[in-house]
Amino acid sequence: MNDDHASRLAVLKALGDDTRYAIYVELAGAAAPMATARIAERLGLHVNTVRPHLERMRDVGLLKLSSAANGGVGRPQHRYALAADAPSLGLDRRASASLARALLRLADDVGADRDDAFEAGQAQGREDAQPHAGEAAPAALLAHLETQGFDPRSVADESSMTVTFAQCPFDDVAAVNPSLVCGMHRGMVDGFVAELGGCTVHDFQARADGATCHVELHLEPLNHPLRSAG
Repeated sequence: MNDDHASRLAVLKALGDDTRYAIYVELAGAAAPMATARIAERLGLHVNTVRPHLERMRDVGLLKLSSAANGGVGRPQHRYALAADAPSLGLDRRASASLARALLRLADDVGADRDDAFEAGQAQGREDAQPHAGEAAPAALLAHLETQGFDPRSVADESSMTVTFAQCPFDDVAAVNPSLVCGMHRGMVDGFVAELGGCTVHDFQARADGATCHVELHLEPLNHPLRSAG
């Protein structure tokens, strides 16, 4: 048996386990690398169950490991994503990045600017918010940003909430045209909260502004996240 055949066989054996396959599907559909605890939470498993499966999948070349600061004291948090040469199984988002870059070139060709991107993003944000009808906008926005891969971190006071984006699933295309991509993201956030009501975007800072990516929301009293939680 040659090395290439043995390598493919190891991959197939790794994915033959139901738990590892579920993890693989979760990571393949993720917009950004995921921490062990987040993977376990999404699958309803204990982290100690998930951890050895992740290591096995990494050993056979299915996953890559990165580290990110966890926002507090302690070691950086490990995050997992599909390796560049892992089989896609028709599930991952790598084709989406190529399509996004092509659309950016098209937008540039037709002369679209940041205002155009904002309007398009705003319409998409309103559509994204519709499944959250009846929910408090701040909490719904955090949940939506989480599913989109932004790994949001929030701090709230009596009248505002600041959400920092620890990850950016748009990072590779934002590097190509930050004005359009960040303008569209701002529109998406603005449209999302406008659709649900109860808060407004007070400030939005992103790559295109040369700042740490974050949004500051002005909250109406009844829509403060801590009060809404009861």
